[in-house]
Amino acid sequence: MTVAFGLGVGTQNSAGEWLEVYYPAPCFQPEASFISSIQDALGLATGNSTIELNAQQLDKLSQLDNKTLNISELAEQLKSSSKPIVAVVIESDDTATSTPEVYLKLHLLSHRLVKPHGINLDGIFGLLPNIAWTNKGPIDLNELPAKQLEARLSGEIIEVKSVDKFPQMTDYVVPSGVRIADASRVRLGAYIGTGTTIMHEGFVNFNAGTEGTSMIEGRISAGVMVGKGSDLGGGCSTMGTLSGGGNIIIEVGENSLIGANAGIGIPLGDRCTVESGLYITAGTKVVMLDSNNQKVETVKARELANQADLLFRRNSSNGQVECLTNKTAVELNEALHANN
Repeated sequence: MTVAFGLGVGTQNSAGEWLEVYYPAPCFQPEASFISSIQDALGLATGNSTIELNAQQLDKLSQLDNKTLNISELAEQLKSSSKPIVAVVIESDDTATSTPEVYLKLHLLSHRLVKPHGINLDGIFGLLPNIAWTNKGPIDLNELPAKQLEARLSGEIIEVKSVDKFPQMTDYVVPSGVRIADASRVRLGAYIGTGTTIMHEGFVNFNAGTEGTSMIEGRISAGVMVGKGSDLGGGCSTMGTLSGGGNIIIEVGENSLIGANAGIGIPLGDRCTVESGLYITAGTKVVMLDSNNQKVETVKARELANQADLLFRRNSSNGQVECLTNKTAVELNEALHANN
């Protein structure tokens, strides 16, 4: 089954290199007959393809008889564009070979068509140029000084909002049923589930996100998925697979809570709580307590990965990290989490 198809409008630098691409309606797992019609119209061979379209090719796409995916309508709209148009076919989920292909995969994540770790993102950093994201759109860093001078001479100012390989998600995709207080802190490629609230200090990286009904006031690092009903307190963090987590996939189960300024380097199970200010890594020594708060044994935190109903805390007298059963699920304030 073909993975995806995208028809998008993008930006190139003066050398004709792609900087970014916006896909208004990415198609996930389209029917084989639809992909065949696209390949025939564009003269493409089978397999993964990235092609910049000319007016004649757009005209052929606009004449396709496929109302379900609205490709003919979109192609008709794109005919008037002064920006370059690109079509991407991903027949097999291999390592990407072009910038437009990477952007299509990131769109699939933010459109909630695939979940984090559900699509191959190997090697994407080498295909994503570092860009000045400005109020005038994306600009190649080598071309930025000349454009800034040009703007000043015409009485304008180019505001550089960030210099990064990833843009903010909401410039491309705004998922339904979410609240995002500071859009600059959510990267394209984030998966934000319905019912999620991301407060001003919350951050969500690409290939990471929430199942939904969560309050995010901390950091969701790359590769981390937060289960339904779980909250991340202010200033807390999750260790991603790109920065110290190695090959361990860090995740947070359902109805769990990571307290303010706390953090995890192990995957949490359902209904777990990490006390504010406590950072647990895989090698952290944890004293296990019974129902009478008596020591049972000492284990490394990695041995508790994915286990449910645990409360992690630090003993205020001796500084030891302790763990005991926490069978009371985190109750979320429904009014606080309403995004309608």
